[in-house]
Amino acid sequence: MAEITAAAVKELRERSGAGMMDCKKALSEANGDAEAAIDWLRAKGLAAAQKKSSRTAAEGLVGVAVAGTKGVAVEVNSETDFVAKNEQFQDFVRTAAKVALDGGIADAEALGATAHPAGGTIGEKLVNNIATIGENQTLRRVAQVSVKQGLVVDYVHNAAAPGLGKIGVLVALEGDAGEEVLAPLGKQIAMHIAAAFPIALAASDIPADVLERERKVAAEKAAESGKPAEIIAKMLDGAVAKFAKENALLSQLFVMDNKTPIADVVAKAAKEAGKSITLVNYVRFQLGEGIEKETSDFAAEVAAAAGL
Repeated sequence: MAEITAAAVKELRERSGAGMMDCKKALSEANGDAEAAIDWLRAKGLAAAQKKSSRTAAEGLVGVAVAGTKGVAVEVNSETDFVAKNEQFQDFVRTAAKVALDGGIADAEALGATAHPAGGTIGEKLVNNIATIGENQTLRRVAQVSVKQGLVVDYVHNAAAPGLGKIGVLVALEGDAGEEVLAPLGKQIAMHIAAAFPIALAASDIPADVLERERKVAAEKAAESGKPAEIIAKMLDGAVAKFAKENALLSQLFVMDNKTPIADVVAKAAKEAGKSITLVNYVRFQLGEGIEKETSDFAAEVAAAAGL
């Protein structure tokens, strides 16, 4: 049995909204596995549906850059938020995004090997920054989107500087509508994406393993209902379909009115403009998502250092 620490219980409570004792029991049932514990809480009706966690698990910056029909997002991590406010670090992220955009680069390793405008490579410049700033930094990921005709729109939520922040979004709109139509539409959709955490563009794009996880959670809930097998089967199908609808961008309800699917928002804009508009792709980078931040007990560290 894994040891259930107070820190683990506290983190699960913050992520799930469940009570402390329920979180402790969930971790015990899941042998310390936080993701399995969330599923256990959800199956017991003690936690809401878990979208991607909004808790930032690493520091640094997300940078976005666009040029008409193409756009790029990059994430560069640092150890502390203090570095994210450093002008040298900000300039590096901004330059890395521009180099990726100009070169059509969508891979962090490839970007690191690309020439930096000031000499050397992006990777070598990063190493130099580590030495001069005095803190470890990592070029974590890069993503590109483009359209043949139309516009790619960028948005940074709570920007730390132009094009830099903790959540960066790109929206790719294909069609023959002009920028005067596509730019404001793309901005509204990008703001929705920043707030709504879509998993995929369409329901059919959601990974099978994600849907299977939802089915298992629904199955645990349904098993306690005492209903006939054929009814339970329909309940499971309905639960998975509901999850897919709520987590696919095109079928999500627009956050600005909470009633219109994003697909209809786009269709309405196209009809009013008398032009073709299709939302073909998007990118949402949130700083540190998927990274487990190492936590520590400061008092214990001090005691250990003092030999107590």
